[in-house]
Amino acid sequence: MMPPTVAEMLAERIAAVDPADLPLAVRALAANLVLDVVGLCVAARHAGYVRAVAGSGLTPGRTTAVGHVSTLDAVGSALLNGTAAHGEDFDDTFEGGPVHAGAVVVPAVLAVAEESGAAGPSVLRGIAVGAETICRLSLVAPTRIHEAGFHPTAVLGAMAAAAAASATLDLDPSHIARALGVAGSMASGIIEYLADGSWTKRLHAGWAAQSGIRAAALARAGFIGPLSVFEGTHGLFHGFARDAAGDYAELTGDFGRRWTIETLAFKPYACGTMAQPYVDCAIRLVRRGIAAEDIGEIVCEVAEGTVHRLWEPLSQKQAPPNAYAAKFSTPFCIAAGFVLGDAGLAAFTEATVADRRLRSLASKVRYVVDPANPYPRTFTGHIRVKLRTGETVEERQPHLRGGAAEPLSAAALEQKFHANTAFGGWSRERSRAAHELIGRLFDGVVVDLSALRG
Repeated sequence: MMPPTVAEMLAERIAAVDPADLPLAVRALAANLVLDVVGLCVAARHAGYVRAVAGSGLTPGRTTAVGHVSTLDAVGSALLNGTAAHGEDFDDTFEGGPVHAGAVVVPAVLAVAEESGAAGPSVLRGIAVGAETICRLSLVAPTRIHEAGFHPTAVLGAMAAAAAASATLDLDPSHIARALGVAGSMASGIIEYLADGSWTKRLHAGWAAQSGIRAAALARAGFIGPLSVFEGTHGLFHGFARDAAGDYAELTGDFGRRWTIETLAFKPYACGTMAQPYVDCAIRLVRRGIAAEDIGEIVCEVAEGTVHRLWEPLSQKQAPPNAYAAKFSTPFCIAAGFVLGDAGLAAFTEATVADRRLRSLASKVRYVVDPANPYPRTFTGHIRVKLRTGETVEERQPHLRGGAAEPLSAAALEQKFHANTAFGGWSRERSRAAHELIGRLFDGVVVDLSALRG
């Protein structure tokens, strides 16, 4: 008898997860993921990229596109909600991957639950399983997917969404394993958006969410995918991580007993995760009395693994071509911290990115690689400012604010939610009603998301 494959072992562990046995911290984390995703969907609902997805010929149905009147079928709402949730790069992140869990898993689970008539405990189970799957997958071969030119959230997200949808639908282990096998052929997502700030990264979370739903539906109907999807000669990590010899114990070892997602980070700023500690450094220097006009040069110590996404080509990062590209420009994000005192949604508009003060300061920012930087295990920040007077001042941030070392409080997450819904045009009353709905979401009743429409 052949030993079980990685997909089969993972499927057994997924099927064994009982929502009633989940730790309170996992339940709270799942609720926070829903809160964050819903707020971001509302914030982005009028954005051009969301309108483009909504107008691309999606199929009407009975599931909720958050912030929209029209209802869609499950794959359509997962695609639209996932794209909106990830579109401003303000969603959660997992240090060590890095990957974004909520923008993939929450849209997939909510769509499947609403379409199938599932109850709250199934939603809790699906979110916990899906988020845990994407985080653990990111630890199998850290940084290798990015190095190969792919977006880990897109690639691993398809697998996580398949796991999440399967768990929500209570599929048996054999069907879950086949769903994972099918999802491997749906995984995709290159990072060439970095070249010009185009929109494809925004699509990645939504595409992964709808792919996972399709994979689970195909498997439930009897479609067969390869059980060796992860470790096979032509499997997922062979294709997307340059033949990485993955550590699959990170994926299956104690799945369902130890919950990696308890360390998920929620972002305080609407930009690339690894740039955020640098924003904190800039804001602290402003509080120390350093003004942007006093700065002659800024040099940052950085992790080599972040250079190709957030620092190079340096001339473009110092003068990003548009607002979306600015989110992945550490020089611009630092400039926003100095000039605006924040890097929220308002910092990344076309008008703001064209502001001469920010562009002038961003042009003065460069980097040096620190070979001892702990990335990807920890995201750090460092700024050394040379003032026009010749004096040098310095700030360091040893971790990602919002992450395990310094989590955002429940009050801060609620404040972020209401600020995002206000940005999207919801009244405070609408926002409070949605917040109350999310607080009841995991109760033992059939999921009804109609209060999140319109």
